[in-house]
Amino acid sequence: MAKRPSWTGFLKLSLVTCPIQLFSATHGSDTVTFHFIHPKTRNRIQMKPFDPDLGEVERRDLVRGYELANGKYVTVTDEDLAQIRLESTKTIDIDKFVDFDSIDSLYLNGAYFLMPDGPMALEAYGVIREAMRKESKAALGRLVLSYREHVVAILPRGKGLILHRLRDAREVQTKLPFDDLKSVKVDPKMVAIASEIIEQKQGRFEPAGFKDPYEKALVALLKRRAKGAKPVHETEEQEAPSNVVNLMDALKKSLGGRRGSSRKNGAAAAEPKVLPFRKKSRPTGKASPKSRKRAGGR
Repeated sequence: MAKRPSWTGFLKLSLVTCPIQLFSATHGSDTVTFHFIHPKTRNRIQMKPFDPDLGEVERRDLVRGYELANGKYVTVTDEDLAQIRLESTKTIDIDKFVDFDSIDSLYLNGAYFLMPDGPMALEAYGVIREAMRKESKAALGRLVLSYREHVVAILPRGKGLILHRLRDAREVQTKLPFDDLKSVKVDPKMVAIASEIIEQKQGRFEPAGFKDPYEKALVALLKRRAKGAKPVHETEEQEAPSNVVNLMDALKKSLGGRRGSSRKNGAAAAEPKVLPFRKKSRPTGKASPKSRKRAGGR
């Protein structure tokens, strides 16, 4: 949890007001970054502003400009921006509630932990959270951050609430490119085999296992160079994958001869192997008559 909240205020549901704090749910990863330096002096290069007519200019003399047309700008001063800045209201008013599944993931833009601010807020916080969970609803409201108003969605998660900033409708393409895809008749047999491949590869969602092999190799390279290793100029070209000639053959080979079920004439598939994330049925503790007979019982 961050030491300082990104925002403090109140979550308001009708006449119920709950003091809250927002903490960013994400943080910048420790990725490798580079600077431009001169190879002879080893000095970091300074990027100075340059005007085509005046040459090098001072940054303090520059103003903001918005391009109306090619080469035509309208300028905006700090005083102009100060007049239209939105003051934080310190309150998130819940406008309405919507179904969880109705929020398109394309609109999600940034996540925050929404926490109760102090012991006195716990009861109201818990009531709002449990009511939303019971009704399977997400709350929509408005929040002012950095002088801008954002539409936000609040969802229950575990013992708390998560707040997502939502993108403006103008930022999201409403026309999906998939709509222009040519319709194709899919072979049900191929779909059945692909489904078996999916079953074989099922597992848990474990983001801790998401590693960047390039970042690891880059760190190792920098360590070698720091010890005086010379740069390597040879590169290996990866062989391009061959085009799939027969999709059915490729699907069958992907199964690797481990078909876990039979789908002949619409018959029921064999009992699949229980995967780690599936719950096993609990034993009742009562043996069947047949098992008692095998054990010597009556």
